[in-house]
Amino acid sequence: MKDIFFDLSVRSVRLNFLRSLLASIGIVIGVVAISSMGMLGTNMQLSVKDQLSADVNTVMLTSDVVKVSSGLGAAPVSSTIDESTLNDIKGSAGQNDVVPIHHTSTQFSVGDQNGRGSIYGLDPSDVPKFLTIAQGSNIRGSDVLVGATIASNFNLVVGSTIKIGENCATVSRPVVRVAGILQARGIAADGVNVDNGIVVDDTWYTDHFGGLDQYDQVNVIVADVDTINQTEAAINAKVNRNSDVVRVSDASSRLSTISSTLGTITTFIMAIGGISLVVAAVSIFNVMMMSVKERVQEIGILLSIGTEKGEVRRMFLYEALILGIIGAVVGGIMSFIIGYSVVSAMIGSTQYFFTPDSLIFIPYGMIIGVVVCVASGMYPAWAASNMDPIDALRAD
Repeated sequence: MKDIFFDLSVRSVRLNFLRSLLASIGIVIGVVAISSMGMLGTNMQLSVKDQLSADVNTVMLTSDVVKVSSGLGAAPVSSTIDESTLNDIKGSAGQNDVVPIHHTSTQFSVGDQNGRGSIYGLDPSDVPKFLTIAQGSNIRGSDVLVGATIASNFNLVVGSTIKIGENCATVSRPVVRVAGILQARGIAADGVNVDNGIVVDDTWYTDHFGGLDQYDQVNVIVADVDTINQTEAAINAKVNRNSDVVRVSDASSRLSTISSTLGTITTFIMAIGGISLVVAAVSIFNVMMMSVKERVQEIGILLSIGTEKGEVRRMFLYEALILGIIGAVVGGIMSFIIGYSVVSAMIGSTQYFFTPDSLIFIPYGMIIGVVVCVASGMYPAWAASNMDPIDALRAD
């Protein structure tokens, strides 16, 4: 059965088309803001999770001992993992691979260009265990592997030469040859971020930077990820039996922490986008109050011929619903287009854009837009339904 009150609502929207359109634009902006920000945040989360999940089988060990340097105003100095502790780690890690890592940060030069990056000292046999060489061959002697970002920024190829070390007029810096270029890793959960780094032979590292038998980090690559907790427990029991010597963490816990942080950021930026819906709600409220004021006599006639208050209320709620649906549909379409553009520009990849976790924010935004619109029309609808018919008919 046709609802005459719905037809009256459609007629009101049509007669005041420009005003209704301007009111709906606020809903469009709100839906786009919430949906596109939600999709951006989700794509960031999925992208980071994908990068970090490759290292989820890694247990990271760093020194938990803090040394204090001597002298006035002495400050804490980070310690390292010594050879004795490394042997304990190897003894408790079972058949899993143990990778000791030297690490520092220093300047380097390519021709007349200077840069700064991380230097990792590794045993050449450990490199293939967790790093992929995209071009060239493994390190040997004074040869090095360079990260994808450094290779791109400095136009490095296999055979290029690099000077490593702080630029000093009185000390000559060692010149090394690029043996290979590493595959990009992105954000690495195992703490070895080589994209902006250089990997050198551990012997070469200790010859130039010191730290013989002293390691900044030790990674245990677990063959079966299901045994990672047992491996951590075994290391703790062996190495930290009397006091905390090493700090034990795994990539999965870092992944969980980062995912939680990104989720909070996503919620926050969506809340900022939601402010536009508050503005839209005020606009819808004003439009609905104007509609009530302009149709006072029409309301008086309806009430005087026996129309129930609920039916008058429904007529104005229909009008708010129509405005909400128009704004939500247009906003949903624009959210898809703008969201795709934002994700592509900010992340550089739309690999996860079409996943359900990402696209679900479009209907979420549309539903929120419609609900806000209807909620904004509730008071005007109530005010219209509670008018006195006689006073309404007398109104100019």
